[in-house]
Amino acid sequence: MTSEVVENEFEFYSKAEKYWKDVPATVDGMLGGYGHISSIDINSSRKFLQRFLRDGPNRTGTSRALDCGAGIGRITKRLLLPLFKTVDMVDVTEDFLTKARSYLGEEGRRVRNYFCCGLQDFSPEPNSYDVIWIQWVIGHLTDNHLSDFLKRCRAGLRPNGIVVIKDNMAQEGVIMDDVDSSVCRDLDVVRKIIRRAGLHLLAEERQENFPDEIYHVYTFAMR
Repeated sequence: MTSEVVENEFEFYSKAEKYWKDVPATVDGMLGGYGHISSIDINSSRKFLQRFLRDGPNRTGTSRALDCGAGIGRITKRLLLPLFKTVDMVDVTEDFLTKARSYLGEEGRRVRNYFCCGLQDFSPEPNSYDVIWIQWVIGHLTDNHLSDFLKRCRAGLRPNGIVVIKDNMAQEGVIMDDVDSSVCRDLDVVRKIIRRAGLHLLAEERQENFPDEIYHVYTFAMR
């Protein structure tokens, strides 16, 4: 649990904010020097997401998505804007959101809101989103804040909407990264937090074809 590795909550958050302020506003910066895996990541995410957008009585809508920890909009540009009518972005680093306006190009006109905010303080508008996408950012929240944020996400979903988490998973327990002030949790810990937030897992998938030296990455869909 993060309570065992995060000694000072205020420091945990402020150190992370400071870290990201110094990161270049590029795809490579967003991916910690692994910019070359972006297409593999996006293609897998699209496949995963499209199973919920296909025809059927419980089909997830395509009106509006929320990109959490959006950075410069890598996921908004390549995954969400091609599939949804409008997208909102939220990120703690103002420079990234400023960069997003040019990075997204013409299609960026369909981004309705750029929220500059840490997820621990962010509340999605209730009953507003078909998909809330949360990628490579849950490690920047303590367990309690993550659980509370997921509860707010649940309230932010439209009928048949889904919350998706895609993130690194530790082999065992919770591992602290002092460089960017984040934690990496194992699968059991993440599943427990999801349950605690009152969400039910609909699908879970391990990302394939990523470099061997990085953490295993899993994608979860829930509502």
